[in-house]
Amino acid sequence: MDNIPEKFLNNDGTLNTDALVRSYKELEKKIGGMVSIPSADADDETRQKFNRAIGVPSSASEYPTNELYDDEMLRQKFFDLGLTCNQVSEIYNIANEFLSPLISEIFSVQDESNAITQLQNFFGGNEKMQHALREINTFGERFLPHDAFTELCSTPQGIQSIYKMMQSMEPNVHTENSASDNLTDSDLRRMMRDPKYWRDNDVEYIRKIENGFKKLYS
Repeated sequence: MDNIPEKFLNNDGTLNTDALVRSYKELEKKIGGMVSIPSADADDETRQKFNRAIGVPSSASEYPTNELYDDEMLRQKFFDLGLTCNQVSEIYNIANEFLSPLISEIFSVQDESNAITQLQNFFGGNEKMQHALREINTFGERFLPHDAFTELCSTPQGIQSIYKMMQSMEPNVHTENSASDNLTDSDLRRMMRDPKYWRDNDVEYIRKIENGFKKLYS
């Protein structure tokens, strides 16, 4: 009896079988509730029991969502890997910390590329766009408040608005590239026969002709 814990002994030193049986049943209950890590060849039921015990949801749809990175296929990947909801939340937190700045930069570059494409289409090509932007810059510095000009130049639509404003203003308002033009009526009509006017719809070329007529007859 020397090696038997006191809780299993009676006051007279004999074995307390009732206490021993109760302890055995409690131990059996605890062991029955324990979950072992499934082996590589474990069946689906064993794996599911283990997953539920550690906090893996019963379906991929129960994972937390994320506005930037979340989608159905990604949640299914998490589920196939047996990740818990807490683990998925931490993955999103790490992604937000390290990837969000990079994604913002990508979106910024993409927006800039789209803006350039819009302006190239509007002006009829890159060379014409560059020429128009130089004139717009000169015009804006001369005739528009700095803050308003900067704000308008932040979007393709704003730049197009400035360009249209240039065309609609009085004939005596010219940019540096058009101010020196002293074209006669014959010159202008000859220019209208150029394919750039009637076929190519060259915005800068057409504007030059229109400004020439305004200068002559306004």
